[in-house]
Amino acid sequence: MTPPTPGPAGTRPPARTPGPVEAPDPAGPPATAATSGTGADRRPGRVLVVGDVVTDVVAVLAGPVAPGSDTPAAIRVTGGGQAANTAAWLAAQGVPVTLVGAVGDDDAGRDRAAELTRGGVHCALATHAGTATGTVIVLAAEGERTMITERGANLRLSPEHVEAALAAAPDARHLHLSGYPLLDAASRPAGLRALAAAHEHGLTTSVDAASAAPLRQVGAAAFLTWVRDADLLLVNADEAAALAGGTDPAQQARTLAGRVRRVVVKRGAAGALWAEGDTLVEVPAPRRVPVVDATGAGDAFAAGLLAAWLTGAPARIALDHATELGATAVTTTGARPPH
Repeated sequence: MTPPTPGPAGTRPPARTPGPVEAPDPAGPPATAATSGTGADRRPGRVLVVGDVVTDVVAVLAGPVAPGSDTPAAIRVTGGGQAANTAAWLAAQGVPVTLVGAVGDDDAGRDRAAELTRGGVHCALATHAGTATGTVIVLAAEGERTMITERGANLRLSPEHVEAALAAAPDARHLHLSGYPLLDAASRPAGLRALAAAHEHGLTTSVDAASAAPLRQVGAAAFLTWVRDADLLLVNADEAAALAGGTDPAQQARTLAGRVRRVVVKRGAAGALWAEGDTLVEVPAPRRVPVVDATGAGDAFAAGLLAAWLTGAPARIALDHATELGATAVTTTGARPPH
Protein backbone atom coordinates (compact mmCIF):
# COMPACT_ATOMS: atom_id res chain seq x y z
CA MET A 1 0.00 0.00 0.00
CA THR A 2 1.44 3.38 -0.95
CA PRO A 3 1.01 6.22 1.57
CA PRO A 4 -0.75 9.46 0.62
CA THR A 5 1.37 12.24 -0.81
CA PRO A 6 2.21 14.73 1.96
CA GLY A 7 0.26 17.97 1.80
CA PRO A 8 1.47 21.48 2.56
CA ALA A 9 3.29 21.88 5.86
CA GLY A 10 1.96 24.02 8.66
CA THR A 11 -0.15 24.05 11.80
CA ARG A 12 -3.84 23.31 11.61
CA PRO A 13 -5.81 26.35 12.81
CA PRO A 14 -9.23 25.94 14.40
CA ALA A 15 -12.02 24.87 12.06
CA ARG A 16 -14.31 27.56 10.73
CA THR A 17 -17.96 26.89 11.49
CA PRO A 18 -20.35 27.60 8.62
CA GLY A 19 -22.69 30.52 9.10
CA PRO A 20 -26.19 30.14 10.52
CA VAL A 21 -29.31 29.54 8.47
CA GLU A 22 -31.03 32.79 7.59
CA ALA A 23 -33.47 34.10 5.00
CA PRO A 24 -31.44 35.81 2.27
CA ASP A 25 -32.80 38.00 -0.52
CA PRO A 26 -34.19 35.37 -2.92
CA ALA A 27 -33.20 37.56 -5.86
CA GLY A 28 -29.51 37.43 -4.93
CA PRO A 29 -27.04 35.41 -7.00
CA PRO A 30 -26.00 31.94 -5.87
CA ALA A 31 -22.79 31.71 -3.85
CA THR A 32 -19.62 30.37 -5.46
CA ALA A 33 -16.28 29.20 -4.17
CA ALA A 34 -15.02 32.79 -4.43
CA THR A 35 -18.00 34.73 -3.15
CA SER A 36 -20.81 34.13 -0.69
CA GLY A 37 -23.62 35.88 1.10
CA THR A 38 -21.15 36.91 3.78
CA GLY A 39 -18.58 38.69 1.66
CA ALA A 40 -16.48 38.21 -1.45
CA ASP A 41 -13.23 37.83 0.51
CA ARG A 42 -14.19 34.50 2.09
CA ARG A 43 -13.17 31.19 0.53
CA PRO A 44 -13.58 27.66 1.83
CA GLY A 45 -10.50 25.97 3.20
CA ARG A 46 -9.35 22.60 1.92
CA VAL A 47 -12.02 19.90 1.80
CA LEU A 48 -11.08 16.25 2.31
CA VAL A 49 -13.46 13.96 0.43
CA VAL A 50 -13.34 10.33 1.60
CA GLY A 51 -14.79 7.42 -0.34
CA ASP A 52 -14.99 5.48 -3.58
CA VAL A 53 -13.02 5.83 -6.80
CA VAL A 54 -14.26 3.73 -9.71
CA THR A 55 -14.33 3.38 -13.46
CA ASP A 56 -17.82 4.04 -14.83
CA VAL A 57 -18.99 2.23 -17.95
CA VAL A 58 -21.99 4.40 -18.84
CA ALA A 59 -24.56 3.15 -21.37
CA VAL A 60 -27.20 5.72 -22.32
CA LEU A 61 -29.90 3.48 -23.78
CA ALA A 62 -31.81 4.44 -26.91
CA GLY A 63 -34.90 2.70 -25.55
CA PRO A 64 -36.08 0.00 -23.14
CA VAL A 65 -33.79 -2.98 -22.60
CA ALA A 66 -34.59 -5.79 -25.03
CA PRO A 67 -34.16 -8.99 -22.94
CA GLY A 68 -32.20 -11.67 -24.75
CA SER A 69 -31.40 -9.34 -27.64
CA ASP A 70 -29.57 -6.09 -28.50
CA THR A 71 -30.37 -2.63 -27.12
CA PRO A 72 -28.69 0.31 -28.92
CA ALA A 73 -26.84 2.70 -26.61
CA ALA A 74 -24.20 5.40 -26.48
CA ILE A 75 -21.42 3.89 -24.34
CA ARG A 76 -18.66 5.81 -22.59
CA VAL A 77 -15.91 4.73 -20.19
CA THR A 78 -15.06 7.46 -17.68
CA GLY A 79 -14.08 8.16 -14.11
CA GLY A 80 -16.69 7.69 -11.42
CA GLY A 81 -17.27 6.96 -7.75
CA GLN A 82 -19.34 9.21 -5.51
CA ALA A 83 -16.40 10.64 -3.60
CA ALA A 84 -14.24 11.10 -6.69
CA ASN A 85 -17.09 12.82 -8.53
CA THR A 86 -17.77 15.22 -5.67
CA ALA A 87 -14.07 16.03 -5.42
CA ALA A 88 -13.92 16.73 -9.16
CA TRP A 89 -16.91 19.08 -9.03
CA LEU A 90 -15.41 20.89 -6.01
CA ALA A 91 -12.12 21.37 -7.84
CA ALA A 92 -13.96 22.68 -10.90
CA GLN A 93 -15.35 25.44 -8.67
CA GLY A 94 -11.90 26.39 -7.40
CA VAL A 95 -12.24 24.73 -3.99
CA PRO A 96 -8.98 23.18 -2.68
CA VAL A 97 -9.77 19.47 -2.37
CA THR A 98 -8.03 16.23 -1.46
CA LEU A 99 -9.56 12.87 -2.37
CA VAL A 100 -8.90 10.07 0.11
CA GLY A 101 -9.57 6.60 -1.25
CA ALA A 102 -8.14 3.34 -2.58
CA VAL A 103 -7.42 1.96 -6.05
CA GLY A 104 -5.84 -1.15 -7.47
CA ASP A 105 -2.29 -1.34 -8.78
CA ASP A 106 -3.61 -1.40 -12.34
CA ASP A 107 -4.06 0.80 -15.39
CA ALA A 108 -7.56 1.79 -14.30
CA GLY A 109 -6.31 3.06 -10.94
CA ARG A 110 -3.52 5.03 -12.57
CA ASP A 111 -5.92 6.50 -15.14
CA ARG A 112 -8.40 7.54 -12.46
CA ALA A 113 -5.69 9.26 -10.41
CA ALA A 114 -4.26 11.00 -13.48
CA GLU A 115 -7.57 12.42 -14.66
CA LEU A 116 -8.46 13.67 -11.19
CA THR A 117 -5.06 15.32 -10.84
CA ARG A 118 -5.50 17.02 -14.22
CA GLY A 119 -8.83 18.33 -12.93
CA GLY A 120 -7.20 19.97 -9.90
CA VAL A 121 -7.87 17.28 -7.29
CA HIS A 122 -5.02 16.36 -4.92
CA CYS A 123 -5.11 12.56 -4.70
CA ALA A 124 -4.30 10.70 -1.49
CA LEU A 125 -5.04 7.25 -2.88
CA ALA A 126 -3.78 4.02 -1.35
CA THR A 127 -2.71 1.55 -4.05
CA HIS A 128 -3.41 -2.15 -3.41
CA ALA A 129 -1.70 -4.85 -5.44
CA GLY A 130 -3.79 -7.88 -6.29
CA THR A 131 -7.08 -5.97 -6.12
CA ALA A 132 -8.74 -4.31 -9.08
CA THR A 133 -9.88 -0.72 -9.09
CA GLY A 134 -13.65 -0.56 -8.61
CA THR A 135 -15.98 -0.63 -11.61
CA VAL A 136 -19.61 0.40 -12.04
CA ILE A 137 -21.79 -0.34 -15.06
CA VAL A 138 -24.40 2.39 -15.41
CA LEU A 139 -27.54 1.87 -17.49
CA ALA A 140 -29.18 5.25 -18.12
CA ALA A 141 -32.59 5.64 -19.74
CA GLU A 142 -35.50 8.08 -19.51
CA GLY A 143 -33.92 10.18 -16.78
CA GLU A 144 -33.20 7.21 -14.52
CA ARG A 145 -30.10 5.09 -14.02
CA THR A 146 -29.34 1.63 -12.69
CA MET A 147 -25.87 0.85 -11.33
CA ILE A 148 -24.20 -2.56 -11.27
CA THR A 149 -21.27 -2.29 -8.88
CA GLU A 150 -17.98 -3.99 -8.11
CA ARG A 151 -16.33 -1.90 -5.37
CA GLY A 152 -12.97 -3.65 -5.74
CA ALA A 153 -10.09 -1.84 -4.01
CA ASN A 154 -12.53 0.56 -2.34
CA LEU A 155 -13.28 -2.22 0.15
CA ARG A 156 -9.66 -2.02 1.33
CA LEU A 157 -9.76 1.61 2.41
CA SER A 158 -8.29 1.56 5.92
CA PRO A 159 -8.54 3.75 9.03
CA GLU A 160 -4.74 4.11 8.99
CA HIS A 161 -4.78 5.52 5.47
CA VAL A 162 -7.52 7.99 6.37
CA GLU A 163 -5.58 9.17 9.41
CA ALA A 164 -2.40 9.57 7.35
CA ALA A 165 -4.25 11.65 4.77
CA LEU A 166 -5.65 13.91 7.48
CA ALA A 167 -2.22 14.38 9.01
CA ALA A 168 -0.84 15.30 5.56
CA ALA A 169 -3.44 18.05 5.04
CA PRO A 170 -2.97 20.62 7.83
CA ASP A 171 -4.92 23.21 5.82
CA ALA A 172 -8.08 21.05 5.76
CA ARG A 173 -11.20 22.64 7.25
CA HIS A 174 -13.93 20.17 6.30
CA LEU A 175 -14.31 16.43 5.70
CA HIS A 176 -17.00 15.11 3.37
CA LEU A 177 -17.68 11.38 3.61
CA SER A 178 -19.40 9.42 0.88
CA GLY A 179 -21.73 6.97 2.58
CA TYR A 180 -20.47 3.96 0.63
CA PRO A 181 -17.60 3.15 3.03
CA LEU A 182 -20.12 3.05 5.90
CA LEU A 183 -22.51 0.80 3.99
CA ASP A 184 -20.07 -2.10 3.59
CA ALA A 185 -18.63 -3.92 6.59
CA ALA A 186 -15.17 -4.17 5.00
CA SER A 187 -14.71 -0.41 4.63
CA ARG A 188 -16.89 0.71 7.56
CA PRO A 189 -14.00 1.11 10.04
CA ALA A 190 -12.37 3.60 7.65
CA GLY A 191 -15.60 5.60 7.30
CA LEU A 192 -16.19 5.70 11.04
CA ARG A 193 -12.57 6.67 11.67
CA ALA A 194 -12.80 9.45 9.08
CA LEU A 195 -15.66 11.10 10.98
CA ALA A 196 -14.04 10.61 14.40
CA ALA A 197 -10.62 11.86 13.29
CA ALA A 198 -12.15 14.88 11.59
CA HIS A 199 -13.80 15.89 14.86
CA GLU A 200 -10.54 15.32 16.72
CA HIS A 201 -8.77 17.67 14.28
CA GLY A 202 -11.49 20.32 14.57
CA LEU A 203 -12.94 19.89 11.07
CA THR A 204 -16.61 20.25 10.23
CA THR A 205 -18.13 17.19 8.56
CA SER A 206 -20.77 16.16 6.06
CA VAL A 207 -22.05 12.76 4.91
CA ASP A 208 -23.84 11.77 1.72
CA ALA A 209 -26.14 8.82 2.45
CA ALA A 210 -25.10 7.32 -0.92
CA SER A 211 -27.70 4.64 -1.84
CA ALA A 212 -31.12 3.54 -0.63
CA ALA A 213 -30.84 -0.24 -1.08
CA PRO A 214 -27.73 -0.74 1.11
CA LEU A 215 -29.15 1.76 3.60
CA ARG A 216 -32.15 -0.53 4.05
CA GLN A 217 -29.81 -3.49 4.44
CA VAL A 218 -27.76 -1.94 7.27
CA GLY A 219 -30.84 -0.32 8.83
CA ALA A 220 -31.78 3.28 9.51
CA ALA A 221 -31.04 3.07 13.23
CA ALA A 222 -27.48 1.89 12.70
CA PHE A 223 -26.68 4.39 9.96
CA LEU A 224 -28.10 7.35 11.90
CA THR A 225 -26.05 6.29 14.92
CA TRP A 226 -22.89 6.32 12.80
CA VAL A 227 -23.55 9.84 11.44
CA ARG A 228 -25.21 11.46 14.45
CA ASP A 229 -22.31 13.86 15.09
CA ALA A 230 -22.00 15.01 11.47
CA ASP A 231 -22.67 18.68 10.81
CA LEU A 232 -24.62 17.97 7.62
CA LEU A 233 -26.37 14.91 6.14
CA LEU A 234 -27.35 14.79 2.47
CA VAL A 235 -30.04 12.38 1.24
CA ASN A 236 -32.09 11.99 -1.92
CA ALA A 237 -35.79 11.16 -1.88
CA ASP A 238 -35.29 7.38 -1.79
CA GLU A 239 -32.66 7.63 0.95
CA ALA A 240 -34.90 9.96 2.97
CA ALA A 241 -37.65 7.34 2.80
CA ALA A 242 -35.23 4.59 3.85
CA LEU A 243 -34.03 6.60 6.86
CA ALA A 244 -37.17 8.47 7.94
CA GLY A 245 -40.08 6.57 6.42
CA GLY A 246 -43.16 8.26 4.99
CA THR A 247 -43.50 10.09 1.69
CA ASP A 248 -43.66 13.79 2.60
CA PRO A 249 -40.22 15.38 2.00
CA ALA A 250 -40.74 18.16 4.53
CA GLN A 251 -41.70 15.71 7.27
CA GLN A 252 -38.81 13.44 6.35
CA ALA A 253 -36.42 16.40 6.60
CA ARG A 254 -37.81 17.40 9.99
CA THR A 255 -37.58 13.82 11.26
CA LEU A 256 -33.95 13.49 10.20
CA ALA A 257 -33.10 16.93 11.58
CA GLY A 258 -34.06 15.50 14.96
CA ARG A 259 -31.26 12.95 14.60
CA VAL A 260 -28.44 15.02 13.05
CA ARG A 261 -27.56 18.72 13.11
CA ARG A 262 -28.61 19.64 9.57
CA VAL A 263 -30.25 17.71 6.73
CA VAL A 264 -30.57 18.43 3.02
CA VAL A 265 -33.05 16.42 0.95
CA LYS A 266 -32.19 16.36 -2.77
CA ARG A 267 -35.37 16.17 -4.84
CA GLY A 268 -34.07 16.32 -8.40
CA ALA A 269 -36.36 18.31 -10.68
CA ALA A 270 -38.46 19.27 -7.63
CA GLY A 271 -35.61 21.19 -5.97
CA ALA A 272 -34.28 20.65 -2.46
CA LEU A 273 -35.03 21.07 1.25
CA TRP A 274 -32.82 22.16 4.15
CA ALA A 275 -33.83 21.35 7.73
CA GLU A 276 -32.03 22.58 10.83
CA GLY A 277 -33.74 22.65 14.20
CA ASP A 278 -37.12 24.29 13.64
CA THR A 279 -36.01 25.93 10.38
CA LEU A 280 -37.08 24.50 7.03
CA VAL A 281 -35.88 26.08 3.79
CA GLU A 282 -37.17 24.89 0.41
CA VAL A 283 -36.00 25.88 -3.06
CA PRO A 284 -37.34 24.81 -6.46
CA ALA A 285 -35.13 23.49 -9.22
CA PRO A 286 -33.49 26.46 -10.95
CA ARG A 287 -34.47 25.54 -14.50
CA ARG A 288 -35.78 22.72 -16.64
CA VAL A 289 -33.05 20.98 -18.61
CA PRO A 290 -32.96 17.98 -20.95
CA VAL A 291 -31.81 14.95 -18.96
CA VAL A 292 -29.11 13.04 -20.82
CA ASP A 293 -27.62 11.08 -17.90
CA ALA A 294 -28.47 11.51 -14.21
CA THR A 295 -25.25 9.78 -13.09
CA GLY A 296 -23.34 12.03 -10.70
CA ALA A 297 -26.03 14.71 -10.43
CA GLY A 298 -26.26 14.22 -6.66
CA ASP A 299 -22.47 14.40 -6.40
CA ALA A 300 -22.44 17.70 -8.29
CA PHE A 301 -25.24 18.92 -6.02
CA ALA A 302 -23.17 18.05 -2.94
CA ALA A 303 -20.15 19.91 -4.32
CA GLY A 304 -22.22 22.99 -5.10
CA LEU A 305 -23.76 22.95 -1.65
CA LEU A 306 -20.40 22.64 0.12
CA ALA A 307 -18.68 25.23 -2.06
CA ALA A 308 -21.26 27.80 -0.95
CA TRP A 309 -22.04 26.67 2.60
CA LEU A 310 -18.39 26.48 3.66
CA THR A 311 -17.95 30.16 2.86
CA GLY A 312 -20.72 30.99 5.34
CA ALA A 313 -23.51 31.30 2.79
CA PRO A 314 -27.04 30.93 4.20
CA ALA A 315 -29.09 27.85 3.43
CA ARG A 316 -31.14 29.25 0.57
CA ILE A 317 -28.11 30.49 -1.35
CA ALA A 318 -26.26 27.22 -0.78
CA LEU A 319 -29.28 25.25 -2.04
CA ASP A 320 -29.61 27.50 -5.09
CA HIS A 321 -25.99 26.89 -6.02
CA ALA A 322 -26.34 23.16 -5.40
CA THR A 323 -29.45 22.74 -7.56
CA GLU A 324 -27.87 24.77 -10.37
CA LEU A 325 -24.80 22.52 -10.43
CA GLY A 326 -26.97 19.41 -10.26
CA ALA A 327 -28.95 20.65 -13.25
CA THR A 328 -25.73 21.15 -15.18
CA ALA A 329 -24.62 17.60 -14.41
CA VAL A 330 -27.65 15.86 -15.95
CA THR A 331 -27.14 17.50 -19.34
CA THR A 332 -23.96 15.52 -20.14
CA THR A 333 -22.97 11.85 -20.20
CA GLY A 334 -20.89 10.76 -17.23
CA ALA A 335 -20.54 11.93 -13.65
CA ARG A 336 -17.72 14.48 -13.92
CA PRO A 337 -17.68 18.19 -14.83
CA PRO A 338 -17.81 18.86 -18.58
CA HIS A 339 -14.52 19.98 -20.10
